[in-house]
Amino acid sequence: RLRADFVANASHELRTPLASLVGFVETLRGPARDDTAARERFLAIMAEQAGRMARLVDDLLSLSRIEMNEHRAPTNPVDIGNVLQAVADTLEQRAAARQMHFEFKLPADLAPVLGDSDELTQVFQNLFDNAIKYGAAGTAIEVAGFASSKLLPSGRPGPRNAAVAIAVRDHGPGIPRDFLPRLTERFYRVDPARSRELGGTGLGLAIVKHIVSHHRGALDIDSELGQGSVFTVHLPVATGA
Repeated sequence: RLRADFVANASHELRTPLASLVGFVETLRGPARDDTAARERFLAIMAEQAGRMARLVDDLLSLSRIEMNEHRAPTNPVDIGNVLQAVADTLEQRAAARQMHFEFKLPADLAPVLGDSDELTQVFQNLFDNAIKYGAAGTAIEVAGFASSKLLPSGRPGPRNAAVAIAVRDHGPGIPRDFLPRLTERFYRVDPARSRELGGTGLGLAIVKHIVSHHRGALDIDSELGQGSVFTVHLPVATGA
């Protein structure tokens, strides 16, 4: 049932932009063949729809790749502070376009985590990008790091792993609490129209959830209407690093 629902949802997400592309191609080859203004307008829309399909395919491939490796947890020590700063640097201009900025509260002695730096980059790219999209213009995106109170499964007999927590807070409209348990479902959107308008595929938080699971970590989501949302990722400490 899950597989059938996933295929149906993926097909639906691809069908709309594909139908738009087919329709515009037919128009450009027919009635709008010699209409320069219409051609430029239609080509811009076609580029947008093709980009939407490309993002969706990229996210689907990411999910597939993560799921194939989910049984084997990463074992390399990663400086999570460096990962967070690198991701913020790549998104700084996008944040500035909405008069937003990143505020980091990371202790100097923040422990390294067990992980895969590429996958963790993908996690925080998704979380930072969502904060830029859904946070209020002119506000800060707050990123805090601290020792987590959670004890994570180690995958081996014996004591559970200590954890580091990274919390990403936005100052957007918030999310009704009834919706929070479903946020990491594939293709689930609180506001489908706005999500698509902002370029979302409906898979970002599903990817975050699967990567965190691959790392034997945990994801907490909290939100209050009118106050914003906090996404907290708990990752196992690299012991002995």
